[in-house]
Amino acid sequence: MVGVPQSLAYADLAGMDPVVGLYAGALPPILAALFASSPYLQTGPVAITALLTFGALSTMATPGSPEYLGLGLALALVVGVVRVLLGLVRAGWLAYLMSQPMLLGFVPAAAVLIAGSQTSKALGVPPPPFENEIVDAGWSLVHPGQWTLPAVLISVVTAVVILGGRRIHPLIPGVLVAAVLGIAVSALGFYSGAIVETIPAGFPPFTLTEIPWDRVPSLLLSGMLISLIGFTEAASISRRFATEDRARWSADREFVSQGVANLAAAAFGGMPCGGSFSRSSVNRMSGATTRLAGGVTGLTVLAFLPFATVLEPLPLAVLGTIVIVAVIDLMRFRPLIRLWHVSVPQAVIAWGTFLATVLLAPRLDIAVLIGIGLSVAVFLWRSLQLEIDVQASDEVLTFTPRGVLWFGTAQQLDTTLLDALAEHPDAECLVVDLARLGRIDTTGALVLRSVLDQARGAGLQAKVQGVPPQSQQLTERVLNSQSDLLG
Repeated sequence: MVGVPQSLAYADLAGMDPVVGLYAGALPPILAALFASSPYLQTGPVAITALLTFGALSTMATPGSPEYLGLGLALALVVGVVRVLLGLVRAGWLAYLMSQPMLLGFVPAAAVLIAGSQTSKALGVPPPPFENEIVDAGWSLVHPGQWTLPAVLISVVTAVVILGGRRIHPLIPGVLVAAVLGIAVSALGFYSGAIVETIPAGFPPFTLTEIPWDRVPSLLLSGMLISLIGFTEAASISRRFATEDRARWSADREFVSQGVANLAAAAFGGMPCGGSFSRSSVNRMSGATTRLAGGVTGLTVLAFLPFATVLEPLPLAVLGTIVIVAVIDLMRFRPLIRLWHVSVPQAVIAWGTFLATVLLAPRLDIAVLIGIGLSVAVFLWRSLQLEIDVQASDEVLTFTPRGVLWFGTAQQLDTTLLDALAEHPDAECLVVDLARLGRIDTTGALVLRSVLDQARGAGLQAKVQGVPPQSQQLTERVLNSQSDLLG
């Protein structure tokens, strides 16, 4: 009841024919159910993956064209192969690769873009001639003379029905009710706006032969990014439910299940798909207890396909509003603002990703790479920070380094010794307290030994205390070695 209207809406968001969403909501959930780890996860078209798909393909072909649809099949194939391979090699840990600050910036920015891309449909405005969803939305909003009254009215009714249904009870299928109302109003001749128009009836066609194999290499980067980013939604909801149920969950198996679903989408007329947070929540609240519930959903959609022509009068304004309402919960800006008070470097990652996503649309792949680059840069910057507290008391110098003592920071310890000896010429003892270090690598231990040797050469007694347990064996072996490891 939720999957069919959402599948239509997300296919439209991805620049595909609406029926492509139905195909992606039929066979893929059935095959995913055979391999899934979570008993609740519902697979099919989802908002973030649809937007990423549009971002990857809209610069390569005209949305809705046969070439575009063929590229969508190829992209689903790449996503499927990547996810299956990641699951088979037990690389489920990659689900945690995307840093939380990066996702904190990307997800609300993507939600804003998604809502912006649907604004013109909800208002009945002809598609604005811009390439950025935010600019499109802004143009549509500031030109009320272009609005179509029937579209605005039916959009308002759709939003009220969906949001009102949620407030009454989470299991009320407000999306379905809104879609049925929209179809009824349109079929009875009370709606003059844009409608879906054509949805072919029948089972999904075999489309593996329609994939443009020569274009697959150009989709590898986008496919890999979608494989990881799109999987975060499936991983998040599955981990959350597993925690609440005190049950086990396997990211490796879920990678395989989501990969097989995308392979099915590529072979049978679909689009890149993933695990839906909203539909999985409804599935769990409805009483699902095994992963076969997802298969039942797919079978139900499959049985509906011969009668899909009943959806042809559905107003596009209803589909646009369904998408907008679906992503409202993803527009979480409060954590972004609070992050400045928690960690400025992490806030830079989040806001940098947010701005890159908004400004570079539809090239979301570049925005994601910028977010990953910022995460790596902040990690390297923090790794290069070794703070050394120097205390002088009763002719005793105490060094307390904080951070990680590795080859990138070890020389700071040597420099600090020289400065401290110059400032405290009367010092007779050096104590290096390592209790606040996170880790020591071989280079760090070698430089530590050099610092102790230099202090002893300057006439000081030198000793080490508080060696971290995880680095104790290496540190003691280097410090106690009689060979000249430093050459």
